[in-house]
Amino acid sequence: MKNNRILELQRFGQSIWLDYIRRDFIAGGELGRFIGVYGLRGMTSNPAIFEKAILSGDIYSEPIRAMSQSGKDSKFIYEALSQSDVQAAADVFKPVYDRTSGNDGYVSLEVNPHLAFDTEGTIKEARRLWTAVDRPNILIKVPATAEGLPAIRQLISEGINVNVTLIFGVERYLQVANEYIAGIMERIDHNEPVNNVVSFASFFLSRIDSLIDPMLEKIIDNRGELGGLAQNAYGQVAIASAKTAYQHYKNIFESDKLLELAKMGVRVQRMLWASTGAKNPKFSELKYVEPLIGRNTVSTLPLETFNAYCEHGKPKRSIEDGATDAEEILKSLPDLGVDIDEIIRQLELEGIKKFTEPFDKLLSAIDKQT
Repeated sequence: MKNNRILELQRFGQSIWLDYIRRDFIAGGELGRFIGVYGLRGMTSNPAIFEKAILSGDIYSEPIRAMSQSGKDSKFIYEALSQSDVQAAADVFKPVYDRTSGNDGYVSLEVNPHLAFDTEGTIKEARRLWTAVDRPNILIKVPATAEGLPAIRQLISEGINVNVTLIFGVERYLQVANEYIAGIMERIDHNEPVNNVVSFASFFLSRIDSLIDPMLEKIIDNRGELGGLAQNAYGQVAIASAKTAYQHYKNIFESDKLLELAKMGVRVQRMLWASTGAKNPKFSELKYVEPLIGRNTVSTLPLETFNAYCEHGKPKRSIEDGATDAEEILKSLPDLGVDIDEIIRQLELEGIKKFTEPFDKLLSAIDKQT
């Protein structure tokens, strides 16, 4: 049966989440079916996903109209709709959360993307959303900007579950992991429980190659002595970055210090692979799924990629394969004229823009419906 491919991934320590949310998908029973039949274990959302859901069809028209007639503005309406959907999805996932002892069964909700460079604003917004949604199995998504890092530490120290989003590089991943541990240590220092606090580090994939590959293509076309080096890196930088980050994950969370903390109930900050839909038609639609299967990982898939994996995925442990080659690919980038730090800065800015624009578009569209 085609659903066995998703279920089989759990044998290798990977959970599959869906990068999708929509009210009729939840209320109509499809989400429950995906959980029961396919073994789906979580769900992520972002402003772009909500914009597509709310503006497609008339599913949300009546509640928008009703709230508008009662004098609510577009921001209030958006928050009411998104929070209601996240609460409903979290309730459907609650048995998964209970069955896995809080390892899975989560639904993510993002802070206002305009706060990406505002530490205090992010903290305040995350606290408000956490209280408003009021479910143990939700994650507040906080971007891994320089300003987001101290917010991660503060929120974890307060016992708020955090999905750290928009991680594009190995160094930034290390900073994120350290902020999580620092937040946990603050809770320990204040004798606060730690076994109920979770965090995920969302490493974004396909966007990395989408930006770097055109640079490599020019080198490949010109051939020359760097042509072979560029060909070796083409379409591989994202996977190489993820595999290298995973090695650091192991060094951190399987260290003696963290193993001792685990005895106190401290959870590892699991790595979550995001932006897994292949954007280049030359690549397999499962390019960013199959090489990254391994213990304590999550892969969040768009609906199209989820269906593709159900049809022809090949479950096997792969995350450690080619780890040395991955490091060599990253080391070759300076010779190819690729400034990975500048690439990451650009990806971060573009990633935030990809959330702020649909967020603003959605609020404008709600205004027009009222």
